[in-house]
Amino acid sequence: MFEKLKSGFKGLVAKVTTTELKADNLAPVLFDFKMTLAENDVAFPVADKICDELEKRLTGSSVKRFDDRKELVEDNLRQILLEVLETNNRIDLLEQISEKRQKAEPFVLMFVGINGTGKTTTIAKVARFLQEKKYSVVLSGADTYRAGSIEQLEEHARRLGLRVIKHTYGADPAAVAFDTINHAKAHGINVVLIDTAGRMQNNQNLMNELVKVKRVVKPDLVIFTVDSLIGNDAVMQAEEFNKTIGIDATILTKVDADVKGGSSLSVTYVTQKPILFIGVGQTYKDIEVFDPEKFVKMILR
Repeated sequence: MFEKLKSGFKGLVAKVTTTELKADNLAPVLFDFKMTLAENDVAFPVADKICDELEKRLTGSSVKRFDDRKELVEDNLRQILLEVLETNNRIDLLEQISEKRQKAEPFVLMFVGINGTGKTTTIAKVARFLQEKKYSVVLSGADTYRAGSIEQLEEHARRLGLRVIKHTYGADPAAVAFDTINHAKAHGINVVLIDTAGRMQNNQNLMNELVKVKRVVKPDLVIFTVDSLIGNDAVMQAEEFNKTIGIDATILTKVDADVKGGSSLSVTYVTQKPILFIGVGQTYKDIEVFDPEKFVKMILR
């Protein structure tokens, strides 16, 4: 996972550690590193932020011993990467669900993203995660456009022992989601997970449909699911969905197959929305709560 990004950071540390910490000496090293970041799907604003901050913090530092210099570079990189991954609004999903349960109200998550990102499978993974935490869950088949989408969701629900609320294909997605929330209220179910049709972010009519669903059901969180393997397209998609619909958090899928890793850094920085989970495999248990400190430690080790 993220082998190329890890290799890039390791190479940078090695070069800077043997370079005199003056602006003229650091500039070419950091320029090369910026290109390495871009090649590994790190968006240019993020690459600029990392390199500019590192230059500011290291220039003029006076460190004699090799090991101390290496530690200085790594510590500053760690701090900068954590800043890139930090957002103003941290989301404690389980705490928010617990608060709604205490009010006897269902917590509603609406999942958006384009086709092919693994959105429906991700919903099933989140459902299992919540079941493990002893929350009751109902699924909403509000993707009434893509052939087979409801059956796919129903198959996941069958395996997990969950109920799907659905209408026929072509029905109003907002009505399906609304009915699911009413079902949850009537049966004391803790969490509603709404599956929506995959949208190309540049199809305005279809994006407007998602805006309508959000307006009607007023979800507690809108979760954007994105395939980490698509590189900088992930950033473009995230920006467009956030601008048009308004997202609260992201789930990155297929992270286990991502040798580059730049999407993980870029999506958070560009949208200023936190990553909630990462998908790390094919089975329902292969989903992890995203931990920025663990992530940074992994790519710098």
